[in-house]
Amino acid sequence: MQDHHSQDTSTSQATPQWALVTGASSGIGEEFCRQLAARGYQLVLVARREDRLHALAEKLREKHGTNCLVVPADLAIAEASTVISRRLEQQGINIKFLVNNAGYGVAGRFTEPSWQTHQDFIQVMMTAVCELTWRLLPGMQRMKSGYIINVASIAGLVSGSEGHTLYGASKAFLILFSESLALENRIHGIKVSALCPGFTYSEFHDVTGTRKMMNKMPAFIWLQADDVVRYAIESVQRDKPRVIAIPGLGYRILMLLNRYVPGFGRWTVNRSSKRFRKLD
Repeated sequence: MQDHHSQDTSTSQATPQWALVTGASSGIGEEFCRQLAARGYQLVLVARREDRLHALAEKLREKHGTNCLVVPADLAIAEASTVISRRLEQQGINIKFLVNNAGYGVAGRFTEPSWQTHQDFIQVMMTAVCELTWRLLPGMQRMKSGYIINVASIAGLVSGSEGHTLYGASKAFLILFSESLALENRIHGIKVSALCPGFTYSEFHDVTGTRKMMNKMPAFIWLQADDVVRYAIESVQRDKPRVIAIPGLGYRILMLLNRYVPGFGRWTVNRSSKRFRKLD
């Protein structure tokens, strides 16, 4: 498999700044690639759909002159993070900005999907995030600089709900993981943030088979991917980064109510679960 480079790294800037985005082929991940390229980063694009990655790499090259390394990988495979880190070593690439974005949902009650389905989900949503971060973090520590965004969700901040049984749990894990990473790595000049968006237009709901239900939700609750990503990047790059970054004023107000009004979040989630969870 040939790498997709828009230009030879030896002819680019003396110390190119590289960003790696998982789940880069669509939605929030693709938007991260666009905005990071606009900010001057070279990109490592990771996702399963190689054709989409190459198409995106070409667009970024044409618009921003971005040097891209395409790494097709299925993070449900246990060895994927090792393969990715080896490719980076072979190319002499040190990652300055890591976006752990790859993710999806498994619809239905807990016992309905096979255990293999759940096992793959846990591997992608938690294990791969931890391993890839573990493999790339030492390089950032040596540089005394870096950014890590773990794409979580407001689902990790509110009460559990019927359907998508592991989804909220996995996002809560990412939030606490990010908080600990942020504390541990302040002395290394590394800034960490858990991005917690609400409902955002993407292919997520097509994959889970809930698009028709989501279309019934009121328009005002929906966020645009470009706004979400802009808020995420600005949040992690602040002098005092937002370790938990919640885009959208409405969602920030809802999370305050969830935190300070006992029972509000649980009542809201339980009442609305069947409106956006595929249970039957």
